[in-house]
Amino acid sequence: MSYQEIQKQLKNAVDMLKLGDDVYEILKEPKEIIEVSIPVRMDSGKIKVFNGYRVHHNDARGPAKGGIRYYPTVDLDEVKTLAALMTLKCALVDIPFGGAKGGIICDPKSMSKNELERLTRGYVRMIYNFIGPERDIPAPDVYTDAQVMAWIMDEYSKINGNYAPSVVTGKPLCIGGSVGRSCATGCGLSFIARETMKYLKKDPKKTKIAIQGFGNLGTVVAQRLYEMGASIVALSDSKGGIYSERGLNPYEVLKHKEKTGSVVNFKGSKNITNEELLEIDCNILIPAALENQITNKNADRIKAEIVIEGANGPTTLDADRILEKRGIIVVPDILANAGGVVVSYFEWVQNLYSYFWTEKEVDQKMDAIMTKAFYEVIKVMKSENVSMRVASYLLAVKRVAEAMKYRGWF
Repeated sequence: MSYQEIQKQLKNAVDMLKLGDDVYEILKEPKEIIEVSIPVRMDSGKIKVFNGYRVHHNDARGPAKGGIRYYPTVDLDEVKTLAALMTLKCALVDIPFGGAKGGIICDPKSMSKNELERLTRGYVRMIYNFIGPERDIPAPDVYTDAQVMAWIMDEYSKINGNYAPSVVTGKPLCIGGSVGRSCATGCGLSFIARETMKYLKKDPKKTKIAIQGFGNLGTVVAQRLYEMGASIVALSDSKGGIYSERGLNPYEVLKHKEKTGSVVNFKGSKNITNEELLEIDCNILIPAALENQITNKNADRIKAEIVIEGANGPTTLDADRILEKRGIIVVPDILANAGGVVVSYFEWVQNLYSYFWTEKEVDQKMDAIMTKAFYEVIKVMKSENVSMRVASYLLAVKRVAEAMKYRGWF
């Protein structure tokens, strides 16, 4: 999804809500953008300069919040798009954050740990005045993890002159991380999947599920839905996928992947491609890998009754319209994968109070927030006779606009 497509969806929501041009003028462009060049001494002794970004889309409802990704194809349009989605996601689940996103153009797989640390600390030095516990709280994203967040927190604390764990979320537990954070996005999506089945009166034990992407998110979702009694018929990773009409045990598949490096060639299953997985005959399809997987080229071949978006932007706008015309329900990414930012919020709160909750408390609190958001979207969907995606945008934009109005922005 491009930033231009996000702008179209924002404009549509603003127009449907009759909020006026002033609201759209504020929402259509990010509030702040910083672009940096980060010189890093590589292990070879040579200096290499990396380009990075941090974008604040809107902070009317609170400090900006969003991940940082390290990826070769990162560009400003992508970071702006993801920052805008974070604004909407935080508003949709009604937590007091605005939207931000960051990224560095690099190939972390080809870099040593020392090089990644020097890159991370250099990035923090460049964006130090742009982040902070009450301004912008980064988190992990593609190819960043708890270790990267620890480096960010440490470098920020050194510059700031005091220990500042609340500057980032997704940290290791020993320096202020929250239990439940590593599996939060998957747990949150499993709650949404559970409520979707409940709302549509589908028995989990009679539900076939295909999941594209058996990484951290897909693994947690597969295991949780398997425990609910659902049949996981297809799974995939970057090297390919597997299918079994009888169903797959995700715990056994995980053991196989840890041993071989991929889900491919799992005993008792048929190897398939990631593209074939999307067109598998199933009740629920969960694209949890990369963006733009369901397009106008394959949307008419999707056999699932329900698509629950685990990845950010896995369905293009053209494909979304095709799925809607075919009567396929799409649970949008800004609702389905919001569990990560919900538990990031919990971590931030715990850091501010220096008081930590148990994993059971985190799970229960997240369940309550995700379930509430689901039925708020359903209510708007019914009252406005729109898709779940449009309903989600309407609810989120309305909340952001309300905050902007009370703050006197328009």
